Amino acid sequence: MLFPSSLAATYTVVRGDTLWGIAQRSGTTVADLRAANGLNTDALEVGQVLQLPGAAATPAATSAPTVASLSGVQVQTPARVKEGDPFVLRLSGDNASRVRVRFPSELNEDVRRPNEWLSPVQIGGAWVVLGRVVLGQTAPVRYELELDGVSAGGQFPVGPLGQPVQNLNMPASIAAVLQDPGRAAETAAVEKAYELRTPPAWTEPFAQAIAGGRRSSGFGQPRRETAGAKINYHYGMDYSAPKGTRVQAVNLGRVVLAATYPVRGGLVVIDHGAGLLSLYFHLSKIDVSVGQSVSRGQKVGEVGSTGYSTGPHLHLEMRLRGEAVDPARWVDQRLPQ
Repeated sequence: MLFPSSLAATYTVVRGDTLWGIAQRSGTTVADLRAANGLNTDALEVGQVLQLPGAAATPAATSAPTVASLSGVQVQTPARVKEGDPFVLRLSGDNASRVRVRFPSELNEDVRRPNEWLSPVQIGGAWVVLGRVVLGQTAPVRYELELDGVSAGGQFPVGPLGQPVQNLNMPASIAAVLQDPGRAAETAAVEKAYELRTPPAWTEPFAQAIAGGRRSSGFGQPRRETAGAKINYHYGMDYSAPKGTRVQAVNLGRVVLAATYPVRGGLVVIDHGAGLLSLYFHLSKIDVSVGQSVSRGQKVGEVGSTGYSTGPHLHLEMRLRGEAVDPARWVDQRLPQ
């Protein structure tokens, strides 16, 4: 099957780039590039992400999904998503539970278990497949459905977040934890959790991890340890709060990690099923244990500044089959809209 290409909405600066050269290649002007990105000079940094004029950042999935069908099964998809979004394919029809779904576009992305075959799960009386858009990727999401040897597919576009690159320049005493020999065990423990594919456990909308918490750092920010270093992303949402502030489970699930690590500090990981995890970093106190079932709103720990942190806050992540998705898209929702 053929999928049309999408228009690039952003450009990432590489060594040797100039505003004039980027403008020429993009069919725009230097003045328009400056205006679109709030630039007051022509200076650029390697890794800087520029919004291209006329390609504005797109909203999350809209309320006008596309509809496809396969052997009597109807599939509703988002009309459009953006980097870091979770999304839902909704299936209906007599054979909705028997369809297999995968995302071939993942083969061109740095993801865990790309193009994995997924079976629909029932949440809220509907058969759904949960998907995610990887940070740093703006190519269209391509999906494939298979039923009794017959396949069909389609795609929908992805828009950029368009956030500027942030240089962290952490103090040497804090940055030293990145070299801690205990990081290998920390990474192995978290990666093992990312492999879980248990049945969905939740039935209610997701709650805030801190009641009335103030967001201090947004999801998806491209970051470097120092200028010129490799770009990574802020894979979660930070909530500024005093040490000891109550941290609660965002929904029903089972605790699969509860320990203190060099980078994530005091860490609790809850498996909600369907490949969805919530992770709570930098805790000063942990109030749950591995294997324990927790309810929505149950206390799991207290805010701290343990691990790779410069002050008391909660770093909350939502991971879908190992990849980070925007936590805000789940709040007060049973499924991301």
